[in-house]
Amino acid sequence: MRQLAVLGLVLIGILRVPVALAQTRDLGVHGELLDRIAAVVNDGLVLKSELDAQIDAVTKRLQEQKVQMPSASVLRQQVLERLILSEIQVQRAKRVGLAISDEQLNGTLQEIAARNKIPFDQLPTALQAQGIDYKTYREQMRKEMVLSTLRERDVIAHINVSPHELEQYLARQQSAATNDEFNVSHILLSLPEAATPQQLAEITRKARDLADRASKGEDFGQLAIANSNGQTALDGGQLGWRKGSQLPQFILDLVTKMKPGDVSEPVRTPSGFHIVKLNERRSGEAQVIINQIHVRHILMKPNELDDDETVRQKLSKLRERILKGEDFAGIASATSEDPGSAPDGGDLGWTGPGTFVPEFDKAVADLKVNEISEPFKTRYGWHIVQLLGTRTYDSTADVRRQHAFAAIRESKADEETELWLRRLRDEAFVEIKM
Repeated sequence: MRQLAVLGLVLIGILRVPVALAQTRDLGVHGELLDRIAAVVNDGLVLKSELDAQIDAVTKRLQEQKVQMPSASVLRQQVLERLILSEIQVQRAKRVGLAISDEQLNGTLQEIAARNKIPFDQLPTALQAQGIDYKTYREQMRKEMVLSTLRERDVIAHINVSPHELEQYLARQQSAATNDEFNVSHILLSLPEAATPQQLAEITRKARDLADRASKGEDFGQLAIANSNGQTALDGGQLGWRKGSQLPQFILDLVTKMKPGDVSEPVRTPSGFHIVKLNERRSGEAQVIINQIHVRHILMKPNELDDDETVRQKLSKLRERILKGEDFAGIASATSEDPGSAPDGGDLGWTGPGTFVPEFDKAVADLKVNEISEPFKTRYGWHIVQLLGTRTYDSTADVRRQHAFAAIRESKADEETELWLRRLRDEAFVEIKM
């Protein structure tokens, strides 16, 4: 059976295997310690069982990828640091009240099952065949979703994209590089927030030494595993395939001048020194042609006085008035409870696939141009809708603009995430016990 595609956790880059914390922190019936503490993190713990399980998982993955293993002490240090960062983030998520409901979790698991062409109800069996406990998998996925939401809240939501940045980006995007895709690996040597001259000199020397060793043919992935402070260190520093537009600008500036196999000189940014290797490059941007519809609607909502049937009858009467010659826009402006479209006579403009909820799309799909639907219900209330027109539209420029906005934020996100994680780590009380 093919390996299930597991949702990647951008923040820590590794899966943390859940354990029975309450049980392992207690003493056994004969006074024997059931588990040991690897690290104290604020008011939480990282247990030796967690550390050992994660080391085993990382070791297995590196062996499967035929990556040369670092020394046991280096691997242990890297894994422990990531578990500490994970625990710090989990604690913060709890403090700010972030939680993932069963409904949200099931939605994500359904998407994973669909991507792997497995019926959702057969997902537990498919996981069991790979030696993965379904309950454990669910809770790990819930945690990943919580931490992803935390990153959105604390990092992504605070990244601003100015109109000037957007226009500059779109101008630069005319070059092939931003539309090309790059397979990139990366080593980060992070700097303390208030680095002393001695620390700066030490890390500078280390960065130059690593870049030189990688340029001379030493395995980049092995160097990343043993030395990088980046989120992808235990993946051999691999960022994977990314469009040029999705890379941090300093990395894009480097890789556009590099050939596959080249290793960059160290580059300093606020988060530290970066060494970049270009593995592969590919190109192309496809034209985006979509079918659009132009519709207008009237929305009415049930309330304490008007139940569903009453609202449906009201809309039926409005429809009859319009069919007899009254102006749709005028009636919509006076009666529609959609504050966004009512001032425009209910006009929703030209829209592409996926804009509306499924019930709305289905009602429009059955209409001919200028036809008005019977009243129908969605989660927002009751509607009547008129199809004003259809067209085939080249949305390449619109999509490019949307992607540009997202890409600018994403290109800033890696650096901002590293800085955010450093701040969380610096502010936390951490005591290593092993």
